[in-house]
Amino acid sequence: MPIDKKLLEILCCPVSKTPLQPLPKDRLAKLNRAIEENQVQYVDGAQVKLPLTEALITEDGKVIYVIDDSIPILLEDQGIGTTQLNDF
Repeated sequence: MPIDKKLLEILCCPVSKTPLQPLPKDRLAKLNRAIEENQVQYVDGAQVKLPLTEALITEDGKVIYVIDDSIPILLEDQGIGTTQLNDF
């Protein structure tokens, strides 16, 4: 289920305070391919093991946050840095 637009208006990255936006489907697919190839880690160094169904990305494109069961997981150590992804 897509995240509520009113909620999206107030959400921001807990570290940089950069506004968040939904991760486009093509980029989500690219991220999920990298997850399947065991190439993605959270900021805390833990491996991302399961594909994502939804995610948010900072407007500057640096950090991705998982949406789990329509709930954004905005924890600093659970962000996914995009610099680890090739051509993202």
